Amino acid sequence: MKDSFLVIGSNSFSGSQFIDYLLSKHQSVIGVSRSQEINSVFLPHKKSQNLSSYHFEQIDINKDLNKLLKLLNDHKTSYVVNFAAQGMVAQSWQTPEHWYQTNVVGQVKLHDMLRKLDFIKKYVHVTTPEVYGSTDGWITENFNFNPSTPYAVSRAACDLHLMSFFKAYKFPVVFTRAANVYGPGQQLYRIIPRTMLFARLGKKMRLEGGGKSIRSFIHMSDVSDATFRIALHGKIGETYHISTREYLSISTLVEKIATLTKVAFEDLAEVSGDRLGKDQAYLLESEKLRKELGWADSINLDSGLVDTLSWVDKNLQILQKQNFDYIHKV
Repeated sequence: MKDSFLVIGSNSFSGSQFIDYLLSKHQSVIGVSRSQEINSVFLPHKKSQNLSSYHFEQIDINKDLNKLLKLLNDHKTSYVVNFAAQGMVAQSWQTPEHWYQTNVVGQVKLHDMLRKLDFIKKYVHVTTPEVYGSTDGWITENFNFNPSTPYAVSRAACDLHLMSFFKAYKFPVVFTRAANVYGPGQQLYRIIPRTMLFARLGKKMRLEGGGKSIRSFIHMSDVSDATFRIALHGKIGETYHISTREYLSISTLVEKIATLTKVAFEDLAEVSGDRLGKDQAYLLESEKLRKELGWADSINLDSGLVDTLSWVDKNLQILQKQNFDYIHKV
């Protein structure tokens, strides 16, 4: 039977982009998400020429594990890639129990089910650099966690749980931790599409803490390529960082977008207080991925911003009618 992929969190930005990448590689893909499929402007895989190789099921890992188990047994999926998580750092302080339910309890139940299926070759767990806390310089892959928010604590707990399953059962897990991803189709509450959209609509955005925090931004196309390599050839029990070698402050990023959109910086952004528990920097060393799996990032930030702005401009009439802010779903 031909290998196939199950992508959990298929309606997320990263999930949809990865599915689009898989379909371009003529892979057979099943996508599951707790939400119904959203506007196709946020789902690039819906325009794939190979869409006939894709099947979608609405499944919530907190409620529908039996349905997911049947789907897996029916299709004998070889690779499971999990993008699903309760995201958003700042909002995790408001109802932390929701984050722990989805990112720990729900995930533990999922993994306990998956470990009993002998046809799964690799389980790719998409986690986050937030587990490290604020980094001091470039860091290599490790489990020396220092999370500073309920979101980060929930993701760190899940990572540690998965390592226990690897050690006890040889569960075929590999971990990915990526720098800040961006690209066409990203949710409008994220910094890059939000800044671009506000520039086009003449709106002013809040720049938390003056935008002093440091980040590395990586185009989702490069992340999808890395994730595919990791799924096929990554060593079980190992972690792989996916990152560029460049970094900049958030304020410099906003300045770049202001210049690109021909809007004065002071007309686009106003300084506000920093959010609780915000980490100053995430700098991920990615040499392991480059050396072991032959990966390299191919889209620099300037060209990636042009690519993303082109998507915003092409879909401006649709995007300006969408919610710009994160809406929490229980």
